Amino acid sequence: MNKMIKSAGLMLALAAGVALTGCASAPKTMYGWEGYQPQVYQHLKGESPDQQIAALEKDLQTMSAKGKSAPPGFHAHLGMLYSISGKPDQVVAQFEDEKKLFPESATYMDFLLAKMNKGAN
Repeated sequence: MNKMIKSAGLMLALAAGVALTGCASAPKTMYGWEGYQPQVYQHLKGESPDQQIAALEKDLQTMSAKGKSAPPGFHAHLGMLYSISGKPDQVVAQFEDEKKLFPESATYMDFLLAKMNKGAN
């Protein structure tokens, strides 16, 4: 009888563990990474900036549709790609977005903007 009670208790504990584990969901991420990391790698491999810009702009739309924010560095990287492509207005917009979303990047973004303005003169 004692053995039967222990066995039933073990089965009950196992069933409860399985039930609780089955209800757990994956943690939600704070940012929408989409293809950002592969695009950084493609940049390092020498892929065309225009192709990367198109992919990152598409990723921004996907993130927005999912209600996610761009991760740290996303707008800075996109701004850098616009800089390579010779689109200074887009560079400024992306660096300003990076500053707004991640205030800790403001000093560096301001440095890059000042350097860009100095080069334009």
